[in-house]
Amino acid sequence: MDIKIFDHKPAKTAFTLLAGALGTCISLSAQGEPSIFPTGTIRYDPAKAYNSFVLFTGGDKIARLIDLNGNPVHQWRNESSLITLIDPALTGGEPGHVLLTLATEEGSGSDLVPGRVGRRVSKTIGEQDWEGRTVWQFGEKAPGGRAQQHHDWARLPNGNTLVLANLVHPVPGFAQPNVLDDVVYEVNPEGETVWTWQASDHIGEFGFTPEELKLVKESKNADYLHLNNLKVVGPNRWYDAGDRRFHPDNLLIDSRNANFIAIIDKQSGQVVWTLGPHYPAIGESGINASRKTPRPVDQISGQHDAHIIPAGLPGAGNLLVFDNQGEGGYPPAALTVTGGSRILEIDPVRKEIVWQYTAEDSGRPGWSFRSAHISNARRLPNGNTFIDEGEVGRFFQVTPASEIVWEYINPYPSRNKDLQTGREIVNYQVYRAQPVPYEWVPAGTPHAENAVIPPDPSQFHLPAVK
Repeated sequence: MDIKIFDHKPAKTAFTLLAGALGTCISLSAQGEPSIFPTGTIRYDPAKAYNSFVLFTGGDKIARLIDLNGNPVHQWRNESSLITLIDPALTGGEPGHVLLTLATEEGSGSDLVPGRVGRRVSKTIGEQDWEGRTVWQFGEKAPGGRAQQHHDWARLPNGNTLVLANLVHPVPGFAQPNVLDDVVYEVNPEGETVWTWQASDHIGEFGFTPEELKLVKESKNADYLHLNNLKVVGPNRWYDAGDRRFHPDNLLIDSRNANFIAIIDKQSGQVVWTLGPHYPAIGESGINASRKTPRPVDQISGQHDAHIIPAGLPGAGNLLVFDNQGEGGYPPAALTVTGGSRILEIDPVRKEIVWQYTAEDSGRPGWSFRSAHISNARRLPNGNTFIDEGEVGRFFQVTPASEIVWEYINPYPSRNKDLQTGREIVNYQVYRAQPVPYEWVPAGTPHAENAVIPPDPSQFHLPAVK
């Protein structure tokens, strides 16, 4: 058991937060951010934010549950970047259970990760309770004796667990002798696989033209699709109205490398709905077209965390996705030089954008909100949207009118040596963060809700050392 409890502290401003950060004088790797910046909570309006916990894994491989003042209230040792706190409705009412990676191993060559050296793959994943006891695990009974889980998983109402995993094998017609294929396993509580879906069996169902499919098969990247998302569709108004493509048991996936989102029929395994891989260019119909809603979905690229907004939340039934605007597509999508990432809420039947968030919506230049890979976004019960700008480890909440009402910078970086220069590389990125309702963890778990008022950056200067 590894628990950290905090003392409640008075409200802080970003002045005091930055003063604390200066004690370590942390510098970033060569990116576009400042080398010195405050970490922890740098903005917080408790009256406008959805007050909750947030769960994420830092670069030190510690998964922390924090309150919105940035205080860690609980932690788990985690061997990968993904951790998910499970809705107690799916754990028999037991709060505070998580899915996480228990063990990894290094893979290279054609065995684990074709064409890659020094990459780690998951060997065992599991469920742990609040006290850190492992109550379920998967790996030993997986194909090849390794879970090889990546990017996502999901607990089902029947007690089984969906696992997004990799499978290394030859696929006829592909240039690569072995591909890093994407598979979905449904695993029962005994760790046995009871259902399997394999992406390469459905390559003709994702909407590629013959020319695009040729590019896919000739790709020099064995990870030809790179699925980064697996979600259960869940109850929704489309199915209630008779649209069986949105059956609650169906599964939603998205491909970063191929720029599509798809729904898999759970019974047949067939792809029954897609978004992409073809889109009109952003702003194609006019200079202001990229800001108007509703409008037809325009160029998505390198997206993450696509999911149907759950029933009971504002926007329920719509698709929410972090549109990275990162490299992707066969052929690669044309991306703007100075554009940023976007959060898109999409009517999945009309395939229209009905709400979006960009940096411009908060009065900033578009490129100031940008994460070309990783990242996620979630709708909150009060209508706000939680966003993880993964590359810089920044979490924030925006209102429906795009006002930022909570903001946090990850203070737990990874530290690695550059193999060429020997210099330390400090990386603040966070793959995914999860807002966690207070009631999903044991009663009495402490939390603070103290306002944090940021300064005006244009008037915020550091004194010179005398």
